[in-house]
Amino acid sequence: MRYKCVLTIVAMFFLAVLLLSGAPAAQANSCTMASAAGKYGFTLTGLLILPTGPVPIAAVGRVTVDAAGNFSGTESRNVGGGFAEETITGTLTVNPDCTGTVTLNAFEAGHLARTVILATVSDDNQKEVRMVEKSLVLPNGISLPVVI
Repeated sequence: MRYKCVLTIVAMFFLAVLLLSGAPAAQANSCTMASAAGKYGFTLTGLLILPTGPVPIAAVGRVTVDAAGNFSGTESRNVGGGFAEETITGTLTVNPDCTGTVTLNAFEAGHLARTVILATVSDDNQKEVRMVEKSLVLPNGISLPVVI
């Protein structure tokens, strides 16, 4: 379970960066939902740090975001040699001050694996995004403490 939590943290960080950084803002110092809309491809590589040592991770995928803030996509990931396909759906809000929230549902084999809520802030005309995970909830209602 801890393994999935850390992978979720890495994936959610990447998704938040992806969702909020693609398009320039409509105004110089203002962020909009419309500026986040689009189709994106992504890759992710890195290490998952476990008590037993680091584990390599890699992922590729696609996400489509509409101007209303709905998104969906797919991800193919490999963690330490274990491959999985995930479907990602959720919502994004972007405030004029460039803060926002991502609510993400990740599904494996059609079953909800987790729901994650992220607080975001975008800077440099939505070219960069910072985020922190507010919550991670498993389908059985158990909340897991997470710090990113």
